[in-house]
Order: sequence, then C-alpha cells, then structure tokens
Amino acid sequence: MKTVIKLEELGLFILGIYFFNQLEYAWWWFLVLILVPDFSMIGYLFGDRIGAFCYNVVHHRGIAVALYLVGIFCSNETIQLTGVILFAHSSMDRMFGYGLKYESGFKYTHLGEIGK
Repeated sequence: MKTVIKLEELGLFILGIYFFNQLEYAWWWFLVLILVPDFSMIGYLFGDRIGAFCYNVVHHRGIAVALYLVGIFCSNETIQLTGVILFAHSSMDRMFGYGLKYESGFKYTHLGEIGK
C-alpha cells in the first residue's frame, strides 16, 4: 500500500510541476521556493501543538488549491505561484513519508510514524 501512496503523491507532484509550467516564472523560481513551506516547522519552537498547527496549515493541499483558484479568479500569478508551490511541496513531502502532523510530536503523522 505504501508504494501506491508514494506513486499517487509522485503524480500529484508532477501535476504541481505542470501547473507551475503554466505560469510565467523562470524554472529557477520553482527550485528556490519548493522548500520554503518547511519554514512552518519554526512553530515547533513554541511546542508540539502550535508546531503541528503551523505545519498542517502550510501543508494542507486544500488550502493550496484554494490559493491557486483565488489567484486565477484575481488574475494574480503571485497567488497562483503560492498555491502551486504549497501543493507541489506537500505532495513531495508525502511522497517521502512526511504527512500532516499530530499534536503528539513531529514524527507522528497521518501517514504513520516517521523513521519506522
């Protein structure tokens, strides 16, 4: 089952790359921005509960899709870019086993415990 989930996430990551390609940004922007959502882990400095909340908000694909659609509605490529980066990053993380976090600690995710 894990292989199926990883393949699904790979497909979604490729979809994120496709949507990035539809924007008028140079490719180096994707490479520079793809890890920016991980700054949400700074929330863990304030405890597991706040850390999990910050991480989950930034890594929630529904929020990423909503941002992308708002960007389309407003004809704003910067908002579209934000949505695409959040979407692609979340898929990339899940492809490597980093899921949405539980409040019990960083290594406890909806995909299972990290490192097991």
